[in-house]
Amino acid sequence: PFIHFLPDVLRPIPTITTFHDLRFPFLFPKAGALRDWIVMRLARASNGVIATNHEDAARLNDLCMALIPIGSNITAANDSDPAHKRQQIGASASDFLIAYFGLINRSKGIDTLIESLARLRGAGVPARLVLIGGGAGSSDPTNAATIQALDDLIDTHKLTAFVHKTGYLDDAAVSSWLHAADAVALPFTDGASYRRGTLMAAIQHECAIVTTQPQVDIPTFVDGENMLFVPPNDPAALADALCRLNESPELRAKLRQGAAEIAPQFEWTAIARDTLRFYERVIGASI
Repeated sequence: PFIHFLPDVLRPIPTITTFHDLRFPFLFPKAGALRDWIVMRLARASNGVIATNHEDAARLNDLCMALIPIGSNITAANDSDPAHKRQQIGASASDFLIAYFGLINRSKGIDTLIESLARLRGAGVPARLVLIGGGAGSSDPTNAATIQALDDLIDTHKLTAFVHKTGYLDDAAVSSWLHAADAVALPFTDGASYRRGTLMAAIQHECAIVTTQPQVDIPTFVDGENMLFVPPNDPAALADALCRLNESPELRAKLRQGAAEIAPQFEWTAIARDTLRFYERVIGASI
């Protein structure tokens, strides 16, 4: 908890705080409203604050603030033979390969994705799903139960032969799978956001992305131009969007081009440049 008072200790040295999110920290049991108060106190005591997403920027907009996104956590690598990846899981050139990338927890909407896969298969679409990475992580004790529930759902819909789990992979292998997929589905229950490093990775890899409608206005994300939006927790809508992509190579190409056009905004060199400029502005105003 004491880090929240660092600006007071360091004065007159200027303090700049980057908030990766403003979600409540754990302080001690039953901290209640104190958790929100202490985070906002750090923000107000800092000479400048950086928000990484639009949701948090809206809460900090009365402060000296910059919105600087996070970048991709996976470096895009050249893959000259994506067909080889597909062959590893029995996916032919005519199959529609959907990729999900990231850890598994309740907020990722993977149950919705499984349900939509069942709908696609039932409608005769030769769809397959690869879960890239997909470990449970350690931040939420319910993750293991979520994985078991997903396994049960896959069994219920008899999809075992059409769902492939890669387990942990290095960056190069993740990059290869993202290149090999026809579409990337990220049906977050809380909507698309700059908070999601996996979404940044899909953008950097110029994927045809289907994700959920953001909860706030994000001008960079344009439905039908650089990704497709669907409502959260709606397997039918997700299946329809994926079906559109399966039927239209032109739409897939359009979304990939749209992702390529916004990708430079999320490159680490641009993030470093914008961060440096903000530091210089805050320090200059503090002298």
